Amino acid sequence: MSWGSLYYSFPVIAEAMGRELGLAKPALYGAATVGVLVAGLASYPIGAAIDRGHGRAIMTLGSVLGGALLIAWSRTTSQWMFYLLFGGIGLAQAMTMYEPAFAVVTRRYGGEARRGITALTLWGGFASTVFVPLTQWLVDRVGWRDALLSLGACNFLICVGLYAWVIDPRLDTERPAPARSGGDVGGRAVRWVLRRPAFWGLLVSFTVYYGMYVGLTFHLYALLLERGLSAGMVVSALAIIGPAQVAARVVVWVQGRKLSAHAIGLVAMTAFTLGLALLMFAHGSFVAVALATAVWGGANGVITIVRGLAVPEMLTQDAYGAINGVLALPANVAKALAPALTAGLWAFAHSYDPVLVVALVSAGVAILAFWFAVAHREQPDSALTSSAPA
Repeated sequence: MSWGSLYYSFPVIAEAMGRELGLAKPALYGAATVGVLVAGLASYPIGAAIDRGHGRAIMTLGSVLGGALLIAWSRTTSQWMFYLLFGGIGLAQAMTMYEPAFAVVTRRYGGEARRGITALTLWGGFASTVFVPLTQWLVDRVGWRDALLSLGACNFLICVGLYAWVIDPRLDTERPAPARSGGDVGGRAVRWVLRRPAFWGLLVSFTVYYGMYVGLTFHLYALLLERGLSAGMVVSALAIIGPAQVAARVVVWVQGRKLSAHAIGLVAMTAFTLGLALLMFAHGSFVAVALATAVWGGANGVITIVRGLAVPEMLTQDAYGAINGVLALPANVAKALAPALTAGLWAFAHSYDPVLVVALVSAGVAILAFWFAVAHREQPDSALTSSAPA
């Protein structure tokens, strides 16, 4: 519900809002840039706070903030107000989505976090499946403003209570304190990974990948309309992404325990690139677009799992929240810039064809950087607790 209400609802709401307020596409997606930039800047302090056991407070308050801002968004009448509100929504996203959730799950389950992260992403995969058609239905029936009121209510009435109930710091797995920790475990862990080539490979790979992915995701509704599909077909195609994510994650859940996270990641990134290539040639064909979004959704669903497992399986299991926050920071900056840059590229060419070409090149770069990280990965026994210098 956090993903569906705070993230996947944006393209549908933005299209309807832009028509009513007369806002151009670059102006609309500039707000998404502001929101994701705020989320990126907040990723490290939020991750470090969860490492200290504040996951319940962070995720609960994040839903309170998100619900309030969605309701406030429904009353907006100007671009500056929209941008201000979306900056706050970016903070709510940083407090409630996968990054904090993965950190909470890792604190709870320790070395068994892989199963927990995979299970979490299985349910998260339904976000687009449920909320894209739900948001479109609400917009069609009651308008975009009242649709936002409903989305805000989801956060207040459901997410707040669930986070407060299930996140219990008393149940977290206790981890031995790192030797010679000197107090600032998070800072020491970050200094250690910054000297590891695998970290930089992961950073480049995830930064390029998520910048490209978010740029396309925010524009996919309009992109598919441009390629000759009706609004109903577009919603149906977008609704395929969620089941494809879930199906791919089920495969990883059942068979993936036999494979390393990096092997799964390489396969998923290659499949995503093939899905992009298929989308480039899918003009007016719902079948081709549906196949492309299925491959794309399945691959991205698996990459989300790999993103959650990369730090503990390729670097270290210590200070997960802090390290993940640093790893997420440039990726979130790329996410912040991507919607507006994509809108600018479309405005320059008045076509999404150049956008798809840039996306395909970016996918290739992401694969190469991930290969580099795999070649330089740390061994599990060389985790920070045993090998990092003070």
